[in-house]
Amino acid sequence: MILFSNDNHTKLCFATNNKHKLEEVTPLLKNSFELVSLDQIGCKEELPETQNTLSGNSLQKADFVFRNFKTPCFADDTGLEVEALNGAPGVYSARYAGIHRNSDDNINLLLRKLSGNENRSARFCTIITLIGLTPEPVFFEGIIEGSITHKIFTIRTSKNFEIFVFHK
Repeated sequence: MILFSNDNHTKLCFATNNKHKLEEVTPLLKNSFELVSLDQIGCKEELPETQNTLSGNSLQKADFVFRNFKTPCFADDTGLEVEALNGAPGVYSARYAGIHRNSDDNINLLLRKLSGNENRSARFCTIITLIGLTPEPVFFEGIIEGSITHKIFTIRTSKNFEIFVFHK
């Protein structure tokens, strides 16, 4: 299904301040769009994330950029959903241990809450919202199933993955 066609001249903003995300996505879209950053469109504001769902936050961020900067864009929100914690931390993953958004504190709190629990099933859920290329927002969802380890291990990626093992 083709949602839209493009002549490679349309600017599309990735509504994130995370340089690594921008670097990962740019090669994927370079033949379809001119991908621009928040900085390139003049957005210096912290994007709002006040909704209680991943899709709500994703839509809120994309809508903020589109309304204020008149640039088609997409935004994402990702949460770690742990089965034994009834889906927590979920939408609150980045600020699970407090508004200071400290990854180490978030990881340690999660491991403490799972202490003694053998159900380590978890998943990362990402919602991406695209606004400005179609009459209505378009939502995409991606899920990676896995489990939480019993202790922190070190790899060279996002801190969230120091306790998450992917299932094949």
